[in-house]
Amino acid sequence: MKFINNNLRYLQTIMSTTKPTIPKGMRDFGSEVMFRRNYIFETVKRAFECYGYAPIETPTMENIQTLTGKYGDEGDRLIFKVLNSGDYMSKATLDENTTSKSLTKQIVEKALRYDLTVPFARFVVQNRNDITFPFKRYQMQNVWRADRPQKGRYREFYQCDADVIGTDSLLCEVELVQLYDDVFTMLNIPNVDIYINNRKVLSGMVELMGASDLFDEVVIALDKLDKIGIEKVKEEMESKGVKKEALSILDAFLNTTNVGDLSSLLESSVIGEKGLEELQFVMNNVEKIGLQSANLIFDITLARGLNYYTGCILEVKANDVAIGSIGGGGRYDDLTSIFGLKDVSGVGISFGIDRIYIVMEELGLFPDNIDVSTKVMFANFGEQEAAFCLPLLKQLRSARISSELYPKKAKMKKQMTYANNKGVQFVVMIGEDEMESGILSVKNMDSGEQSNLNITDLINELS
Repeated sequence: MKFINNNLRYLQTIMSTTKPTIPKGMRDFGSEVMFRRNYIFETVKRAFECYGYAPIETPTMENIQTLTGKYGDEGDRLIFKVLNSGDYMSKATLDENTTSKSLTKQIVEKALRYDLTVPFARFVVQNRNDITFPFKRYQMQNVWRADRPQKGRYREFYQCDADVIGTDSLLCEVELVQLYDDVFTMLNIPNVDIYINNRKVLSGMVELMGASDLFDEVVIALDKLDKIGIEKVKEEMESKGVKKEALSILDAFLNTTNVGDLSSLLESSVIGEKGLEELQFVMNNVEKIGLQSANLIFDITLARGLNYYTGCILEVKANDVAIGSIGGGGRYDDLTSIFGLKDVSGVGISFGIDRIYIVMEELGLFPDNIDVSTKVMFANFGEQEAAFCLPLLKQLRSARISSELYPKKAKMKKQMTYANNKGVQFVVMIGEDEMESGILSVKNMDSGEQSNLNITDLINELS
């Protein structure tokens, strides 16, 4: 009977144990990865603050009406909805006419943020009496999209955004191009192209195609050009109602590689000419200032599929790694109006931290030793020796030298293995002789050399 009971308990344990998993498209980050990610974050943050941007944060969740309708139909489908708390079905009305869309309205009030721009617009409107315009903010937080996971594309990822709101000055676009260039130069990422276009130019093109009422459909299709090719793009446009004869106008624009060549194409479109003027201003001023390492390239195919863009748009690619864009942004003239504040123009850019990480990893661009968390480790030879080490640890930490004491007495091999695995640079060994003399035995874990130093000399050497 005892045997049976023991086996039953064993089976119950197995059956009740849940295999640890995480949702598809989400990730854990170990220490090594986090050190490298933080290196990118700190680099971007330094650049933001150097350009006068101030940090803000917004909540993980927004009211669903804040987010929907801002990203186009495709974007709206990718928003993660959050069920109402408690018995969320108790107040729902179900009948033969109920659809998933109508049911969602009854049981969902909140959603995870899709990007940082729309929450920023909401923030500006709510805090308009407390901020100074033009308002320059940066934001570094995670966002969620119910997209198909693949290399460089996740369902939870970080964005690092910089925006200026409360001015329509094109000098902001010029500054943001420089900001991109500064960051990628500091990260030593080579062969970076910053592509630029203008939504007004695209509006002019669509107008000349006789498809102004289909602008969103044309832009969404054009945004897929590098993924599905021109013929599929044309097929999609025709299926949405674009006339076949209008596609010759599309071809004329797609064959344009020089900004100046747009002038003749857009001469009968007022909005198109305005967009061209803005493009030329930004590109000419960037050229006058010069870029350190990146290239600014006009690309008529650049569309940026988000509905709120109205002017210059940007997208960044690292050509040495097949990863897609590593940054993007643009001008939005009236995003705050959806929250009741009209005629407030803004422009911003975003850094795709996860893709930047992949680029730097594949190209071997991370500096050495950025993943070292402990510089000095004191070996533990017993209770008395450990007690002697504690004041010395305090001195090292006061000098901002990362240090630790191995937590218990153990064989030296075990302690050294721990130090090696953790990447500790120096191991301090203190026995009776060292306690009496105050001279510490210090081993350099990289070279294997051993030296004798007092605590002051050790601090001076490592500071």
